[in-house]
Amino acid sequence: MSARCLLTSVAIVVGLAVTAAPSRAQGRGGGPPTTPRASAAIDLTGYWVAVVTEDWQYRMMTPRKGDYGFVPMTPEARKIADAWDPAADQAAGNQCKAFGAAAIMRVPGRLHVIWQDDTTLKIEADAGTQTRLFAFGPRPTTLPAPSWQGVSSAQWERPPGPPNAPPPGGGLKVVTTNLRGGYLRWNGVPYSDNAVVTEYFDVGDLPGGGQVMLVTTVVEDPRYLFLPFILSSQFKKEADGAKWDPTPCSTTW
Repeated sequence: MSARCLLTSVAIVVGLAVTAAPSRAQGRGGGPPTTPRASAAIDLTGYWVAVVTEDWQYRMMTPRKGDYGFVPMTPEARKIADAWDPAADQAAGNQCKAFGAAAIMRVPGRLHVIWQDDTTLKIEADAGTQTRLFAFGPRPTTLPAPSWQGVSSAQWERPPGPPNAPPPGGGLKVVTTNLRGGYLRWNGVPYSDNAVVTEYFDVGDLPGGGQVMLVTTVVEDPRYLFLPFILSSQFKKEADGAKWDPTPCSTTW
């Protein structure tokens, strides 16, 4: 199933009745290109709270050791997860292994999205006090050391439109690499430092008012996953940051 189909299916199942974005294609229109901020296909800025409507037992608490339901793990990954030791992670300073880019959107909490500058979208997560930077434009040729949030390259995706006018709507695609290996779940389900995380961000209106952000995450990792691991997460927009509550990483939840 494609990321777009999964995204639409989840929206229907949870009854959010999100206004679906048309099939995507690279934007085209008249006039010279503008900055990514000025030409944004959707507005992601503001405060958002996670809406946990599925996988409660994996997202709202630490699953028991050996509970790896629905994750297409390789035998090597299962051996690593079977040896999961949260005390050892704590002692090694690896409390953030479950808060990396491949998993952070599934952690229950809040996001704060702003433009750091005209070409960089910044997403802060209060859970684990993590910060993600989505950079538009060419990927840097010199990369920093691998990190929990890696290096993220972003691009707007738009539906086809009239030749001399910017097409309406669209979404955001983000590809993240250069990751430090972490956990897909708190109970030690691993992803490696070779993992590639592709995300699709969409915004829609809710019945009766308000907005929802849908994030479809595709994790590809030939070492620890024999198939892409695809999940769709939902966030509801909040009026302000009154409930913003930064908390440090933890080895359990």
